Amino acid sequence: MNIWGAALTLFVSTYMGEASLPGVAVAITKGDQVVAVQGFGHDSAGAPITENSKMAIASVSKSFTALAVRQLADAGKIDLDRPVFDSRVTPRQLLSHTSGISDRTLPEKSLPQPDSPEGAVERAREVLRSAVPDGQFRYTNTNYHLAARLVELASGEKFNSYLRSHVFEPLGMRDTVAIDVTPRDLPSDYRRGFGYAYGFSVPLTEPDRFVAGSDGVITTAADMAKWLAAQQKLAPQDRMGWEADSQGRLRHNGIWFTSTAGQVLTPSGYGIAVMSNSGIGLGNEGTHALENGIADIVDGKTPAEPSSYRLMIDLVLAGLTLLSLALGVRALRRPRRLDKAWQVLRFVPLGVLLALPTLLGLLYGGGRDITFYQLAHYSLPLVVWLGVSSAMNASVAVVRWVR
Repeated sequence: MNIWGAALTLFVSTYMGEASLPGVAVAITKGDQVVAVQGFGHDSAGAPITENSKMAIASVSKSFTALAVRQLADAGKIDLDRPVFDSRVTPRQLLSHTSGISDRTLPEKSLPQPDSPEGAVERAREVLRSAVPDGQFRYTNTNYHLAARLVELASGEKFNSYLRSHVFEPLGMRDTVAIDVTPRDLPSDYRRGFGYAYGFSVPLTEPDRFVAGSDGVITTAADMAKWLAAQQKLAPQDRMGWEADSQGRLRHNGIWFTSTAGQVLTPSGYGIAVMSNSGIGLGNEGTHALENGIADIVDGKTPAEPSSYRLMIDLVLAGLTLLSLALGVRALRRPRRLDKAWQVLRFVPLGVLLALPTLLGLLYGGGRDITFYQLAHYSLPLVVWLGVSSAMNASVAVVRWVR
């Protein structure tokens, strides 16, 4: 047992309680040695999370795709700086999200979903022709969908098969697989993750999405420990698909609507991987704070006190929903004649509701794309509040117009 085992268990358990995370798996390495692998909580079937529980790592998968591209570049089969797909975009720009493609130019979640990397390229043809790499960072899954197709073209193998043969198996990651589409391709022993609303965690099926290359790796904490240990043997230029933070840590986070994950390499030589079976939502934007706390513990520091506004946000939205309902009923029971121009304002909540996926992406998600169905996974209480407010206000407006 490591010297900080008790502190680690206390911190993770406390964080899970504060953030309402049903299950978490953690892997920690020092250099190329595995020092801790542990599961906490339970899965959606009620079974304990262990080091062998299959969990989604979402966009942490991008670092696996980047390694595959790097392997083929080292073998002379991919030129990182030569434009691909009849465009001005290079593989290096795809991997660094500087291709000029974004969720605004290609809304990858709300467009019809491809079922293969080849289909992803066809979907992106027009955007690729007009893309102008300008050095600006614009995060989008499309870049890594295209990178997955590059791996196929350069290797002559299907992308997921390439990862299995050239990444997973050489590292001994025997319980790790990569998939093309959720939920269709999820392993039979994968347990659904959770959504969250009003203080309750509810098992949900991940929405239908194309994830090859971008966020399609399903793995275990035991296998992620092997992956982290292998990173210490790579030269810095080979660690593509990672990002440096303000503290000099290399990291990448991942979010599904039913799972969250993250990985960190610290300057002190530790590797940390965290996987949770609770999806992204208001007040739960990923495992970033959990990773930071674990990093502080292994470095001998005192982590920040775990806290979460997840429940508070949902309770506020519940209160607003009840208030909207009460005010609407009162207005219907005691209708007053108002200028019709003022009545138009009652349709503002409906307009906000209809525009919410776009507004959320522009104002809060850095321009990311999201569908209305996925938005309900992200925050059902927010959708319910705006829905109730829209219905009551529209009803009042119609009654008053008639009167």
